[in-house]
Amino acid sequence: MSYAIVGFGKIGQALARAFARNNIKVAVASRRPAEALAPQAGAIGPAVVAASLRESLEADTIILAVRFEDHREVAKALPSWKGKTIIDAMNTLAPPEELDGLPSSAFVAKAFAGAKLVKAFNHLIAATLAADPIVEGGHRVVFLSGDDEEAIAPVAALAKQLGFAPVKLGKLNEGGALVHGRGGVWGQLIFQDLFKKEQ
Repeated sequence: MSYAIVGFGKIGQALARAFARNNIKVAVASRRPAEALAPQAGAIGPAVVAASLRESLEADTIILAVRFEDHREVAKALPSWKGKTIIDAMNTLAPPEELDGLPSSAFVAKAFAGAKLVKAFNHLIAATLAADPIVEGGHRVVFLSGDDEEAIAPVAALAKQLGFAPVKLGKLNEGGALVHGRGGVWGQLIFQDLFKKEQ
């Protein structure tokens, strides 16, 4: 399985740190050329490789960490997203009418036709996401939601590899609504920093 993070702002860098900490290779891309990202990526760790947008989209699993308004630009970069898993780590407080009345991740999924989409890694602030998720007796929780049950399992496996405790919330418009912003209001689980004890 190959991974990429598209967007190298605070959230993208926080996630890159999680990959580096666990020595899992990840490509990182942004609007800036790869050579401009390379020093920053290299400083995080050797597992973090700066890439062009086109190169990063060759990955099997792509974490979207761009501004919500920019996701459609990313979607235009490939003619088909079939066989790809998109992890939506973005947030928006856009009013429902701007999102066709859908949860933001379901709206994003429409732009990435053919891909499997899972909402994850969006409910924590960057500084928390960047910190070691393993503390005495437990792992920091990340919430996962998606309309494709098969897509959630490998994302849950990745979250575990990165040291987090994945908690499935179900479909985007059901439990997933707890980690979506909507019409100026955050879902109840946004910014909740929770830990799950080892079983």
